[in-house]
Amino acid sequence: MSAIGELARMGRRPTRDRRPLSARDKKEERAGFAFLSPWLVGLFVITIGPMAASLYLSFTDYSFLDSPEWIGLENYQRLFSDTRFHQAIGVTFRYVIVSVPLQLVVALLVAIVLDRGIRGLALYRSAFYLPSLIGGSVAIAILWRQIFGADGLVNWALALIGIEGRSWIANPDTALGTLIVLNVWTFGAPMIIFLAGLRQIPAMYYEAAGVDGAGVLRRFWNVTVPILTPIIFFNLILQLIGAFQAFTQAFIISGGSGAPSDSTLFYTLYLYMEGFGNFSMGYASAMAWVLVVIIGAFTLINFIASKYWVFYDD
Repeated sequence: MSAIGELARMGRRPTRDRRPLSARDKKEERAGFAFLSPWLVGLFVITIGPMAASLYLSFTDYSFLDSPEWIGLENYQRLFSDTRFHQAIGVTFRYVIVSVPLQLVVALLVAIVLDRGIRGLALYRSAFYLPSLIGGSVAIAILWRQIFGADGLVNWALALIGIEGRSWIANPDTALGTLIVLNVWTFGAPMIIFLAGLRQIPAMYYEAAGVDGAGVLRRFWNVTVPILTPIIFFNLILQLIGAFQAFTQAFIISGGSGAPSDSTLFYTLYLYMEGFGNFSMGYASAMAWVLVVIIGAFTLINFIASKYWVFYDD
């Protein structure tokens, strides 16, 4: 029996002789770890460390003034009877389910228009992308209050055609809608990704479809959409996660309270109110981990469903 066969029979793999590292190799290895050290510090100190601490705090009764007191699953049990928590879940789900698909549709349509090679493409692309950079800022949230307020731009435009407006932000029936419009308006990031995907579609597919007599809509549905499904899926996951984490807009527009009538009480806003308003840091930590589970569940569902509608080259 050969030596390799004997090692296999013993359940071991043959090992390769490794030459000792030279002084130059050791120096390069140390340099590699030195370049990695800022990322490693950030990973353990800024990400993993706080996550582990918040997981522990979610099982405690803790404020900033007292030491954590272990209470087990009481924070998680409290969530089931918290009516404002249920309201925050409902508001966030409505926001995500409505705004994310609308944003992706608008981004795709604008990308298709820009893909036609119009003059000044760089200017239009920059103009449409700009809201994605500043859409989550405090300044834009304040501007949005001015646009949809009682004396805002929307009501001024409606008055020109004889329609009496309202305070869209102060009305519980329309307050969430204004935040959805704001999120849809920040379609620049997915638009850029769609535009890059459209540039990779070979023209011969459209030519073949045209020879078969397919019109514009037929080519879009049977050529563009199937080839873009991986890009659509990528954008869907990113925007879904971002929508669940939306905070600044609701905080500024509602004055940090979820007003009016908790119609803009986003999950992250309620988490902030409990942690930094009521100093219930243990309860807020439990909410944070529930949000992690919710986002993970939605992401997993989309990955499972993707095998039925996402098409790859292979």
